[in-house]
Amino acid sequence: MNLFPTQGFEAAGRAALAHLHHRLGFGLWMITRTQGQDWIVLQSDDHGYGVAPGEVFPWADSFCSQMVRGNGPRIAPDSDIVPAYAVAPIGQRVPIKAYIGVPLTGADGSLFGTLCAIDPAPQPNAITGEQELVELVASMLSTILAAELNLADEVRRAERLQVQAHVDPLTQLSNRRAWDQLLAKEEERCRRYGHPAAVLAVDLDALKGVNDSAGHAAGDALIVRAAQALREVAREIDTVARLGGDEFGMIVVECDNTGADVVLERIREAFARHQVQASVGMAMRSPAMGLALAWQEADARMYANKRAK
Repeated sequence: MNLFPTQGFEAAGRAALAHLHHRLGFGLWMITRTQGQDWIVLQSDDHGYGVAPGEVFPWADSFCSQMVRGNGPRIAPDSDIVPAYAVAPIGQRVPIKAYIGVPLTGADGSLFGTLCAIDPAPQPNAITGEQELVELVASMLSTILAAELNLADEVRRAERLQVQAHVDPLTQLSNRRAWDQLLAKEEERCRRYGHPAAVLAVDLDALKGVNDSAGHAAGDALIVRAAQALREVAREIDTVARLGGDEFGMIVVECDNTGADVVLERIREAFARHQVQASVGMAMRSPAMGLALAWQEADARMYANKRAK
């Protein structure tokens, strides 16, 4: 197996799954991410199950959740004789008679996900002798993963440098062109690592009235105040952009539903401090939908918020 730390996590994962299938068989090998209640398939080497990257299963239903809690072995040639596996709900959805699973961990040792395999038929007991190999592969993948995630902030800074020419001159925020590029880059990371993310669409409510009644200088001042309010809320790793005359967008990275709700409330508080009236829509990225469609959903919710006013 040509698997070295110099390879990226995605390429190393593909090589690992192909090698393990070649050596051990099994109808499905996966690299997964656990995120809240979700068990997200990041990569799969599928031979009959029809499971593709991006699919999401309930974490609590999986054999892997039982394995991580110590309720079942890491290799079960006949999973039906393991009580925790025999009653796991995922076994009612897909045929599973043999199982392999080991944890993948982050740099701090916390659970990231699993390297696992299932097959619709029981396997020879001899496969238990391959546990050391599977754990070694998982350890190598965890090391590569930790190194990449530790560099994530530097990668984001480098991406911003690449688009620094695409800046809105009034607010000094990213413009539409930079937004499109950074959204695509963040989607690549979300797909590769299973990161959660939120997208927010913002539209100022009173810009036309301010321009008509007080002049465009006052309107520009309102836009600048809105930009400052969004900057105060965003972290360095987030993206804030001015997308049009009175339209803004924000990508909040590595953020779950609870965190996104906090960000939304902070935006409202910041707008109140800066005397900005705006309509806001928020949507969470899902593995099936991706950030581009989440952005469309956030935009639709923003307009619904505006109409409700």
